[in-house]
Amino acid sequence: MEYYAHTREDGERQTVKAHLIGVSKLAEDFSVDLLKPLAKKASLYHDIGKYALNFQKRLDDDKVKFSHAACGAIEYKILADKNDCFAPLMEYCIAGHHTGLMDGGTGADNSDSPTLNGTLKRADEYTGDSDYSAYATEIEFATLTQEEITPPLNELLSTKDPTERIERYAFFTKYVFSCLTDADFLDTEVFCNKNVERGMNGDFEKALSILNERMKNMRSETKLQQARSSIQKQAIDHCTKDSHISVLDMPTGSGKTLCSLKIALEKAVESGKKHIIYVIPYTSIIEQTAKDFEEMFRDVLPVLQHHSNYSYDGTTEEEKKTAEKLKRTCENWDAPLIITTSVQFFQSIYHYKGSALRKLHNLRDSVIVFDEIHLIPTELLRPCLKAVGYITKYLNSEALFLSATMPDYSKLFDKFLPDVNYNKLVTDRTNFKYFKKCEYKDMGKTTLETIAENASRCKNALIVVNAKKTAAELYNLVQGEKYHLSANMTPAHRSRVIEVVRNKLENGEHITVVSTSLVEAGVDLDFNTVFRQLSGLDSILQAGGRCNPEGKDDKGYVYVFDIDETYRKGSDLAMRINKTKGLLEKYQDITSYDCIKEYYDGIFDFNQSRIAENSIAKYNEQSNSFDRQGLMSPYSIPFRSYAMQFEYISADTISIVIDDPNDQTCHELVETLRNGDMSVRRALQKYSVSVYMNVFKDLYSQGVLNDHGTGIFILENQSYYNNETGLNTQAAMQDYFI
Repeated sequence: MEYYAHTREDGERQTVKAHLIGVSKLAEDFSVDLLKPLAKKASLYHDIGKYALNFQKRLDDDKVKFSHAACGAIEYKILADKNDCFAPLMEYCIAGHHTGLMDGGTGADNSDSPTLNGTLKRADEYTGDSDYSAYATEIEFATLTQEEITPPLNELLSTKDPTERIERYAFFTKYVFSCLTDADFLDTEVFCNKNVERGMNGDFEKALSILNERMKNMRSETKLQQARSSIQKQAIDHCTKDSHISVLDMPTGSGKTLCSLKIALEKAVESGKKHIIYVIPYTSIIEQTAKDFEEMFRDVLPVLQHHSNYSYDGTTEEEKKTAEKLKRTCENWDAPLIITTSVQFFQSIYHYKGSALRKLHNLRDSVIVFDEIHLIPTELLRPCLKAVGYITKYLNSEALFLSATMPDYSKLFDKFLPDVNYNKLVTDRTNFKYFKKCEYKDMGKTTLETIAENASRCKNALIVVNAKKTAAELYNLVQGEKYHLSANMTPAHRSRVIEVVRNKLENGEHITVVSTSLVEAGVDLDFNTVFRQLSGLDSILQAGGRCNPEGKDDKGYVYVFDIDETYRKGSDLAMRINKTKGLLEKYQDITSYDCIKEYYDGIFDFNQSRIAENSIAKYNEQSNSFDRQGLMSPYSIPFRSYAMQFEYISADTISIVIDDPNDQTCHELVETLRNGDMSVRRALQKYSVSVYMNVFKDLYSQGVLNDHGTGIFILENQSYYNNETGLNTQAAMQDYFI
């Protein structure tokens, strides 16, 4: 009989054999040479369970229940040689190709356990109509040969550190899983929808020519312009082909973005790279960077944006068709120039689901630019640096680290990436002095009333504080024309305010802006005076980047102030504040290399154990902590549990949609959602505010939220949203209950 894998809407069917061969060929093409045999064979056997009669019945009757994914893993376990150390890898990938990589578990797990060990004990369930052994009539099941095992095994054995071996093993597993899941999805898609369009094309050589012409025409007349050209030339000249990671430490205003883009394009052209990926922490920076790149390159090198604030939509049929293509391209990053967030990037490596890991194989042959690299959460430094190290070491890719306040990562590189070469692109800092366009002054302890009063006397002023509550309180104290920015406002609302502020500043108007730290990076504003509440040194220097960046005034001033504010003892912010207090007393110039180095060295030393312990090889899923004792075996890697605790940003929040009656687009999207259509969910992200769960529960208990059966909550009482300061859970409560 014929065995089928999929049924198309027109009734046509794809055979299991055709699907398995198609997926294995795609996965083999996706993979680097080191892991090609593993990707090919895992893919060839991933769906052998579909040879069971129960699966064939399921094609005609979806009431028939049959789980086919475990079959190939069980068969591999039965047939594999005892010396096949990659049998667990193959079994993880095959068993999880629909539901995601599972925890390995322990040998004590029974067949009901959702772990790999439990799954492999389900052979007795596949008898009678669930027997899949008919695969042998069409597919010759051949496990890995010793010749295929040896190259990746040698990579594992090249380190004597057992923790490093497990980390490499885990990375190899996720990479093979990425090749398999993307190949499986694409082969199925091609059969079920022959006319589907995905992927983007671009020309790196033409883009480089455009960029070179632009940089050639940039003025180099003033000392500052000459210094900018000199620093950029130094960075470009120091690029080498054999460096896995290049560190680009350049001051604010010296043209890091264009310089990094030129370096990335040159590397792509010289080395035949397929992708340039910009990894940026804030969506505000992403949107501006994407806009600049799109205006510069247009159709020569189109930009694929993948972040929460970007919505793919259109009004005409052609626009809708293009939008659908871009959505599909985001699924696996099949594009030459990609701009994404740090969250998206690292979760594409440390997630357990195929939907996230599908992108991983397309990090091969890439130049990856990490902007504001200093913002990697301290506790995640080990896994994040490890990920970059593996991508550059095994996937023929290169990384570029960017920051105006660059940490000295050399000790961490040497400890966690001993086989990875890194290169500092700017070693002569002589010309950095031309970019010091403001002076930092320590005000010491003061009050919000004093800060508000001092700001009112300035030509214009930006006040940056640590908490949203403080920002709202200070905003109420400020006199004159004033503006507020915080995460209590929707992204769309903030964007409108920033545009108004930018125009006011350009017109020389007297204004005061009160903001949280979200204004510190990627927001292109030029203030004469900045007041920054005492925080980490990196935050203070980032705030300073908004002070006189264009040098319009002879000198700008950044006043660092402290107020009576309590921080959780032992918290990261409390530690950074204490460290910065000492540096303000010690250094006359807190922008100096020595001061910045001492700051980060202190942070890394203080968090040494937290940094070192964050490894999938040390994670104990039972205790949800890094306290595993003894050596971990490949059969006990906690892929799913580790992924669920890997939080690049806090997950203890929920988004609330704000219906802005003054924004017709927003109002129409909200009405669509109220009618139960969830297709607008992504488009509504720019009209949403994220709140912690305790705030959400308070609002929900007050009856001002409604999800209309969609699971996406809308703020139904607009008096809770202030047109100036955004979401306020207190301001309207009294009126609401009267």
